[in-house]
Amino acid sequence: MFDIIHIIHLYAAFIYGGFLIVDNLFMSKMGESLSAEEATKAREAIMMHVRKIVPWALLTAVGTGIYMFIGVFGQIGADGMSSFQILLSIKAFFGLWLGFRGFNQKFFGINPWVFKSHLFPFILVLIIIFLSQAMFISF
Repeated sequence: MFDIIHIIHLYAAFIYGGFLIVDNLFMSKMGESLSAEEATKAREAIMMHVRKIVPWALLTAVGTGIYMFIGVFGQIGADGMSSFQILLSIKAFFGLWLGFRGFNQKFFGINPWVFKSHLFPFILVLIIIFLSQAMFISF
């Protein structure tokens, strides 16, 4: 069961992270080749479809991440948390922050109080990816 949850988690994270990559690296540049009005119209045409899929992908990634966290964190040793547990905890904190932000946007229409662009979530996703690699190097 864990492997299935892990695959679902990876797909959901790829959908969410992929949107952030496209938004920050490509969609943000539409104003350079289109008029302001055309860029706004094009972005909204894309975002109309994004809003149907990406928030659910984020919430799926967070939910499956919580499940996996519980399964792999393990016991804290007598000398404290291992480097794996520390990195996993940091990664989980960033993932929960993204999930809390996304949940508030999706269900309550609350826009982020700070960091209204997608740049900060994009940076957090990159940090989460690097932490994922570092966790298993330290393991």
